[in-house]
Amino acid sequence: MSGPPILRGEVSVPGDKSISHRAAMFSAIATGTGRVRGFLHAEDTLRTVSMVRSLGVRVEAVSPTELRIGGQGMRGLSEPPDVIDAGNSGTTIRIGSGILAAQPFLSVITGDPYLRRRPMARVIRPLVRMGAKILARDGDRLPPLCIRGGGLRGIRYEMPVASAQVKSALLLAGLYADAPVTVMEPLPTRDHTERMLGAMGADIAREGNAVTVRPAERLSPLDVAVPGDISSAAFFLVLASVHPMSEITVRGVGVNPHRTGLLAVLRRMGADLRYADERSEGGEPVADIVARGGELVAVRVDPGEIPGLVDEVPALCVAAAFARGRTEVRGAAELRVKESDRISAIVSNLAALGVACGEYPDGLWVEGPAAIRPCGPLDSRGDHRIAMALLAMGKAGGVPFDVPDTACIDTSFPGFQPLLERLTR
Repeated sequence: MSGPPILRGEVSVPGDKSISHRAAMFSAIATGTGRVRGFLHAEDTLRTVSMVRSLGVRVEAVSPTELRIGGQGMRGLSEPPDVIDAGNSGTTIRIGSGILAAQPFLSVITGDPYLRRRPMARVIRPLVRMGAKILARDGDRLPPLCIRGGGLRGIRYEMPVASAQVKSALLLAGLYADAPVTVMEPLPTRDHTERMLGAMGADIAREGNAVTVRPAERLSPLDVAVPGDISSAAFFLVLASVHPMSEITVRGVGVNPHRTGLLAVLRRMGADLRYADERSEGGEPVADIVARGGELVAVRVDPGEIPGLVDEVPALCVAAAFARGRTEVRGAAELRVKESDRISAIVSNLAALGVACGEYPDGLWVEGPAAIRPCGPLDSRGDHRIAMALLAMGKAGGVPFDVPDTACIDTSFPGFQPLLERLTR
């Protein structure tokens, strides 16, 4: 192999998925009409839009990336007339459960076959402690969820596993409780919920690893511009990083410090990553990210770093395959219960490409630099981040190979493949 190709160019990525989900949900319970610009128009986020519509909320699509949402107020939602289908979206079902658990009516929420295999006990148990009645399959562990809400109590809850989705569900439910709700995190997770609820007037505060929200009567509507998603930008940043002469600029990316763990790791590996045109949009820090490659070396990613880059591990493994030495990722057992078992998916596909790699119960290792070899069809397992990582690996290695199931990419990044192909050498 002659080595990774030189890639140059500028790209813009779709709106942040986490912020788009929250903007739609939180606007639904605000009093007044909210405006969301830069909304991620993708399968997962549209499931959230469908959910709030089923609760009686008017959502007008001004354009594919701009919504006007007629908030019904905290106590103005209606009982859904049918089962809510969250598709493949764990964010819709988990964070949405926090809203549904507070409503004085019955809701049933389910998803596609992949989502119906994902564990929900971590969000069900604390919501039941607060007073919601929730039933689910497999001993109240798996979707569908049948939720009869209302009459919630304030609690102090220590999360056994760091999860921004669970934290968000409990904070939303806490807006309706009879006393404050405090969520204690084992490790800090992304704080989009705290930022957005604070901007809407909620009484929410952090002290150390504890976040407390007080009951509310009213939330102000949002007027927010959603920044580009750093999880989508990750693949282009990695592509620039693997060759010293490559340079890619990703415009308008959200650089919330709870989401930039990948950047810190790539810098340790030897990549040159810099911010340009730093600004703030809707309470979130935003910047253009300029990525230049370097001679990458292997690193160890420790458990304390995982919350800041858990969604970017598939992209990081592309960089690891071209770095000198063994890169290890530990404390990432959460990857086992994403859209797929991402640890198994990454390792099996990298091994098929000739990359030395292996699994741990809570992580993986990748040895580089690897000589990427052509092989038969690779298996994305219906997981958008695995599919994008495999396509990025092919681009980085200059070796074409077949990834049959790439339709899943539309859950977070429609147009990823054409954008990838437009990068110039």
